[in-house]
Amino acid sequence: MIAELVEYKGYATTLDISRHMGVSAPSVTKMLQRLDENGYLNYEKYRGINLTPKGVRISGAIRHRHGILLEFFEMLGISHDVASQDTEGIEHHLTPQTIRQLRKFVTFLRSNPRVLDDFRGP
Repeated sequence: MIAELVEYKGYATTLDISRHMGVSAPSVTKMLQRLDENGYLNYEKYRGINLTPKGVRISGAIRHRHGILLEFFEMLGISHDVASQDTEGIEHHLTPQTIRQLRKFVTFLRSNPRVLDDFRGP
């Protein structure tokens, strides 16, 4: 979320993150402090939030994983809203191996659209 906000607005605030994630500002503050302690971002209360190079790498991986799952669910005919909600619910619980296999499967389905047509039916 932080990377997306910075990309969109040029910066991210605790309030922005709170609103987009549907959690309280104090919860966001605690999360930001942990991410700062682990070297993913630089966080100073009442100031901007900046991702470190380590944070940029991790956020890219998370966004990639999110995109794979979202595309997979939408290929199954699940609406974008439901697919987004389901993706948010499970993306952090899947192993890298599972994500790799899903990526391969999504790539296969993109290359073979008739398989999807057969799955979805008339």
